[in-house]
Amino acid sequence: MTGQLPYSEKVMDHFTNPRNVGEIVDASGVGIVGNAICGDVMKMYLKIENNIIVDIKFKTFGCGAAVATSSMVTEMVKGKSIAEALKITNQAVAEALGGLPIIKMHCSVLAEEALRSALKDYYKKQGLPVPLEDKGHE
Repeated sequence: MTGQLPYSEKVMDHFTNPRNVGEIVDASGVGIVGNAICGDVMKMYLKIENNIIVDIKFKTFGCGAAVATSSMVTEMVKGKSIAEALKITNQAVAEALGGLPIIKMHCSVLAEEALRSALKDYYKKQGLPVPLEDKGHE
């Protein structure tokens, strides 16, 4: 062992300086997901205007990778259309962070699921059918 952390600099940056932490009181959509095995819980809040995600916040209880993936996914979708946000995969989140250790990939899955959960909530609140797009998973 060289004493090197198993995380990339980007993961450490998003863990120690997470972006978009908090909640949106009048959120257009709210999603909450958790992993019973590791205990991570992510709550995501969206503010949507004219099909654009104008604001996004999160609250995560979990490990450093859970916080980092939550932070990264908010950065990836802020200012994007709903259609663009629906195409974001856990793989894209992990890649944007410079990779994750295999045992922490579930955190990127949770981040994707939290985003999708919030978008589903938005569609339900609008009385619209929830679009199911191919996420590109193999």
